[in-house]
Amino acid sequence: MIVIACPGQGSQTAGFLSSWVSEPRFRERFEALSDAAQLDLVTHGTTSDSETIRDTAIAQPLIVAASIVASEALLDAGREQLVGGIAGHSVGEISAAVGAGILTADDALRFVRVRGTAMAQVAAEAPAGMSAVIGANEPELLLLLDHLGLEPANFNGSGQIVVAGNLDALEKLAADPPTGSRVLPLHVAGAFHSHLMSPATVALREFSGQLTISDPKMKIWTNRDGSIVASGPTYIDLIVDQVSSPVRWDLCMNAFSAAGITGLIEVTPAGILTGLSKRTLKGLPTVAVKTPDDLEAAIALIK
Repeated sequence: MIVIACPGQGSQTAGFLSSWVSEPRFRERFEALSDAAQLDLVTHGTTSDSETIRDTAIAQPLIVAASIVASEALLDAGREQLVGGIAGHSVGEISAAVGAGILTADDALRFVRVRGTAMAQVAAEAPAGMSAVIGANEPELLLLLDHLGLEPANFNGSGQIVVAGNLDALEKLAADPPTGSRVLPLHVAGAFHSHLMSPATVALREFSGQLTISDPKMKIWTNRDGSIVASGPTYIDLIVDQVSSPVRWDLCMNAFSAAGITGLIEVTPAGILTGLSKRTLKGLPTVAVKTPDDLEAAIALIK
């Protein structure tokens, strides 16, 4: 059973769409998705610099569009019948919703545009940040976070937990980390997946009422707890809540293992989730679809 994994924010790099838009069929698709997002995805994916595409309001639609286009190429010609399931990390859950048939691509781009803009506005009003903690004892770390007023934001597996909150508190954590751990500040605009993002859920929940939502046509796992969600409306509700609650990618990977998956394909902009899988699901065949040239290997894994 093959699972498709859709990456989240931070996976983008300057120019990562250049190889995609060099092919007319993909360029046309990105131009159509640009209209839906009301954002020039082709320019941002090819010539915009790293600082520009770090902007949450730009990064999130860009990543979701890239994952959608790569997923469409993978699932073409009836191959969706051969894929065992799909999941996304953070904003990648919106990409996964398209792959599973819960949302149309156009609705997903409008939805993620609202998400990214709302989160960027909250981050601008209340400066905060995130840091990756690697190698900490989890109970010890969680106690320390509670003491510092920080929150776990991403449980990524392989001993990596991303924490979020006030910048001063993050500096204190870095200065005196848990035993045997490293704290790496992340270059992000806010404290994503923490209670500080709660105001962003208001606009997202209101907009979700405008979406056409279907039940999934393939297995889809949620970041909430790694469970399979059978209801489209429930999945969208979970995406809204996820903006201010932790991403449990560790539980998703546990669920993949329990389901007996035989391979994992990470769609564009790929690399981070395949890296986590290699460390957690040791020996599992993986393919990172970074450019159109990687599609052949991914399709071979599906077959």
